[in-house]
Amino acid sequence: MPAFVRSIDRASDILGHVAAWMFVAIGLMVSYDVTMRYVFTAPTKWALEISEFFLLWATYLAAASVLRHRENIRITLLYDVVGPLGRRLFDTVSLTIIAVFSGVAVVHGIDVLVDSVEQGRRTSTMLQVPKWMTELSIPVGFALLLAQALIELARAWTGEAPRPVGHQTETGDSLEDAGGRGDGEGRS
Repeated sequence: MPAFVRSIDRASDILGHVAAWMFVAIGLMVSYDVTMRYVFTAPTKWALEISEFFLLWATYLAAASVLRHRENIRITLLYDVVGPLGRRLFDTVSLTIIAVFSGVAVVHGIDVLVDSVEQGRRTSTMLQVPKWMTELSIPVGFALLLAQALIELARAWTGEAPRPVGHQTETGDSLEDAGGRGDGEGRS
């Protein structure tokens, strides 16, 4: 496996874990704000905006990891009945759509980001955070998703692609029943 592929896989995994912890932090911030607002009648000025900031970043940072581990929502009605070639074709179409959309999102995301920096736009909240700080999440997240989609597309045709979680094994058992995820790793 080339070093570039390993580094993208590693970045996807690390940023997926970072995103998970950001979602935990969002829950804690919202809980703190609700407690301060309704128990102590002293709402925070920062919790809503910072939790929205985290939500944007966590969503885009997690996308590549979700794709890498095939944990995205899939409609498998036809996928499960076609043979290996049919599954490769379905994967090729879906991964190509993801890659094209991600490329477009990166290009337009950079345009919006540059415009925000040039205009000096800020949020219209009490914190007045520069808009580029949230807008940066789009080109970063979609660039990683684009790279991961291209890697998964190559894996689909080299036989390295992991099967989706819950996909049927050759014996008819689901991978959860068999104790594995389909990518050589068991759940822990």
